[in-house]
Amino acid sequence: MDKSKMHIESETVHADHPTNDPFGSHVMPIYQTSTFRFDTVEDGRKFFAHEEGGATHSYSRLGNPTVDKLETIFARLEGNGLQDQEDISALAFSSGMAAISTALIAMGQGGSIIAQPALYGCTGQFLKEEAPKLGMKTHFLDLNDLEALDEMLMEHSDVNVIYAETIANPTMEVADISAIADLAKAYDVILMVDNTFATPYHVRPLEYGADIVLHSATKYLNGHGTLIGGALVGRDSLLEEYSLATYRKNLGGVMSPFEAWLLLNGLKTFNLRMERHAENTMEVAEYLEQHEAVSKVFYPGLKSQPNYNLAKSIFEGGYGGVLSFELKGGFDAGVHVMENVEFCTLAVSLGTADTLIQHPASMTHSVMDEELRLQAGITDGLVRLAVGIERVDDIIADLKQALPEIESVTA
Repeated sequence: MDKSKMHIESETVHADHPTNDPFGSHVMPIYQTSTFRFDTVEDGRKFFAHEEGGATHSYSRLGNPTVDKLETIFARLEGNGLQDQEDISALAFSSGMAAISTALIAMGQGGSIIAQPALYGCTGQFLKEEAPKLGMKTHFLDLNDLEALDEMLMEHSDVNVIYAETIANPTMEVADISAIADLAKAYDVILMVDNTFATPYHVRPLEYGADIVLHSATKYLNGHGTLIGGALVGRDSLLEEYSLATYRKNLGGVMSPFEAWLLLNGLKTFNLRMERHAENTMEVAEYLEQHEAVSKVFYPGLKSQPNYNLAKSIFEGGYGGVLSFELKGGFDAGVHVMENVEFCTLAVSLGTADTLIQHPASMTHSVMDEELRLQAGITDGLVRLAVGIERVDDIIADLKQALPEIESVTA
């Protein structure tokens, strides 16, 4: 069997099998070491001169066999479906933000960045606060407003990067990656896409013209809430042009062998988990749409969504495991629900096996300027729900008992 043609559902299960382990390990071992010995001085010389035939590793910040194996799977996941997928490479990072900030520093320096307003909180903070100190200015714009994006690209010749999220956090808007990519290419600009919410199970941005795909591997790629990690995927030529491996080495945001090993094991159930997440989330979204305490539900799979047709045209196998909903009672109603859920876990993050719920206005985005928060669509009554893989009836039952008292909050 030609393993290069293996379906991705099988590859995530089989790809970590080591090929040269002297003990015949069934799963990839953890190479929990900071440094590697050289057999000869010549082995060391060839390694540092980047010549063939020398040692393969010297120091785990520069590369590690367990991390290397994980990177091959990341590349295969995001490159699946591309004719030149053998030219796709990945870099694993110590966190999603390490991947994002490293990519932006390497590829955005000396110019400006165009980004969508609704972003993961730390990404938005980096672009607003840290990027200017590094000489990068950020213009925030609805990227699906293609006419406005075209005008901004014409007006600002110094734009180096367009930054989007496949599914915006936490407003759930879907980016028209293909159309944005066409404009990016027309102006010779890099398109970076954070694919954490959608995952390559549902959407592979490289297929639609994105240049760099980013992940918080902490979330669905791991799936069990046991680690912090990040990933960056793109074509070899682009990664080399911008020296991304060197930036990672020198900025230091490398993934540890143990985190890589946990991720390799988490990925074995990736496809099964994503299927269940999507099924459950659709049912919960449909339930919430009918609830009298809820004024609006945000989920790409609902036909009521303004970008439903766009999502339908690019998503496969469902629409992800996260939704948001707006409570009629505003801020107080959001706090009330947080304090009354019993089955759902009151916690930030997403992608774990269990259901997590949070209220951005009083939690993750509470430090954000109120005007900017509202401009990004993060209203006082917005609740984000990361639906788990439990029995969906239990998730709905918990929401049902927490939501009815909303009327007393709004009275």
